[in-house]
Amino acid sequence: MEKVFYITTPIYYVNAEPHLGHAYTTVVADFLARWHRLDGYRTFFLTGTDEHGETVFRAAERAGEDPKAFVDRVSERFRRAWELLGIAYDDFIRTTEERHKRVVQQVLQKVYEAGDIYYGEYEGLYCVSCERFYTEKELVEGLCPIHGRPVERRKEGNYFFRMEKYREWLIGYLQDHPDLIRPEGYRNEVLSMLSEPIGDLSISRPKARVPWGIPLPWDEDHVTYVWFDALLNYVSALGYPDGERFQTFWPHAWHLIGKDILKPHAVFWPTMLKAAGIPMYRHLNVGGFLLGPDGRKMSKTLGNVVDPFSLAERYGKDALRYYLLREIPYGQDTPVSEEALRVRYEADLADDLGNLVQRTRAMLFRFAEGRIPRPVAGEELAYGTELAGRLRGLVRELKFHVALEEAMAYVKALNRYINEKKPWELYKADKEAAQAVLYRVVEGLRIASILLTPAMPGKMAELRRALGLKEPGSLEEAEAWGLAAPLPLPEEAPVLFPKEARPPKKEESVERITIEDFAKVELRVAEVVAAEKHPNADKLLVLRLSLGKEERTVVSGIAQWYRPEELVGKKVVLVANLKPAKLRGIESQGMILAAQEGEKLALVTVEGDIPPGAVVK
Repeated sequence: MEKVFYITTPIYYVNAEPHLGHAYTTVVADFLARWHRLDGYRTFFLTGTDEHGETVFRAAERAGEDPKAFVDRVSERFRRAWELLGIAYDDFIRTTEERHKRVVQQVLQKVYEAGDIYYGEYEGLYCVSCERFYTEKELVEGLCPIHGRPVERRKEGNYFFRMEKYREWLIGYLQDHPDLIRPEGYRNEVLSMLSEPIGDLSISRPKARVPWGIPLPWDEDHVTYVWFDALLNYVSALGYPDGERFQTFWPHAWHLIGKDILKPHAVFWPTMLKAAGIPMYRHLNVGGFLLGPDGRKMSKTLGNVVDPFSLAERYGKDALRYYLLREIPYGQDTPVSEEALRVRYEADLADDLGNLVQRTRAMLFRFAEGRIPRPVAGEELAYGTELAGRLRGLVRELKFHVALEEAMAYVKALNRYINEKKPWELYKADKEAAQAVLYRVVEGLRIASILLTPAMPGKMAELRRALGLKEPGSLEEAEAWGLAAPLPLPEEAPVLFPKEARPPKKEESVERITIEDFAKVELRVAEVVAAEKHPNADKLLVLRLSLGKEERTVVSGIAQWYRPEELVGKKVVLVANLKPAKLRGIESQGMILAAQEGEKLALVTVEGDIPPGAVVK
């Protein structure tokens, strides 16, 4: 029977640039696609962009662009981003494509005619960024649970999908298919959601308010709600309902998502599928949040954002891919940092793997005339042929970090073997024995390179070229010993993971300004007269500042470094002409200056008898 595998990422919303969360999910999908292709599965890997909705429409307005021109531009950035990370997808779906629009309208019409869509008025709490309504219970301290922003109360006439009708069915399905949602903790979270009524789902928006969307086939005055539109990409890309791809791949669908979009994929999507008569996907695999180096959620305000593309430029895309897959237990919230990447790069890749390849090449030229010696039995290294079988199970269980750990443990064993056997000494007494040692190391590296190919496809191809090995046709070649043919090595080969040659960290490009530009910034001395914790955010403090003739309220993300009581009386530097902004419900009327290096932060303060309100220049 043919082995089939279908893997999808979420289609990424085009109101923002590609970031680390996007990159991680897409690298995981690419790893899974490459692994299954190597293991003989007929594989299809889908990614793409979600391009409709109110948030995109508003973003285009702010950019002064036509919505289609805006989404064309941002969607292309995602394509370029995946090129930088070596992503080999089979299809890139865009929700503005005609093939997708046709399927959306076809499914809507089918569900409407079955009586599962009706018109009604709804009033509720709405987050524009999420483009969905929330209940009071779902809010966190009155704010959107995902974005931490205020929600707005809306009342309007929309079409509704009878989602509540399918709640009991979905509970039963999850109980009968305990591995549908993985890891298990997220399945339990969904069952908890379903323990209470979920209500019906608003699936349209008035075209007069949100003109950027797919019109409902029976009412041109309404456009499709972005989630009902976007989720159908998983089948529209396959040519639903009659396409050969749909018939082949859909029964084997694995979705990868972040936990912030669990409810749409675990509740909205299954009930939509049931209503449309489409079979259920095979697995919903839920990833955790990637945190900043300080263990907190990444935020530009906190200065703890990790840019995956600058890291790929410095360390190489394959090193970044390896780090993300090796370091992060799938499904768990995990801190990510350049320092952790550097440690992995130097220890695992440069010292263990790269150095072993260089040493082996040198000894082959010295002791085997620059050729792979004739094959010999594996002896204590023969267990490498058992690794592929173990890794198969780990990969299917989403334990990528453990799978890579086992592969790299074998590389460490190869290092120990060559150090213990000392072929440079053995050669003096027994040339053939020394060459047998070298053959076993080359053969072990061949096996390891196959196992590591889905994580580091480019570098493992380089490794095989450096040792004169052919490209593998399948994972099965890692389950056989003695396939390294006695062929010559290339005369030259680049260092696989150079340390010194790694590009130095580039200084951030700072745009130079004129003295006139700087003069526009009004800096003033401000005395802290009161300070307290923000009622809606543990990481923020609310400061009351005196500027002499007036007082200002400023919200600052310094709670990690300062207690409120120790700030009172300090004279700080305030950007006084900054446009006010609401931070978690409190208006901040300026910004105080601080210096930060890594996890250290210190406020810029003023010494001496300088009164509040004095100009800083």
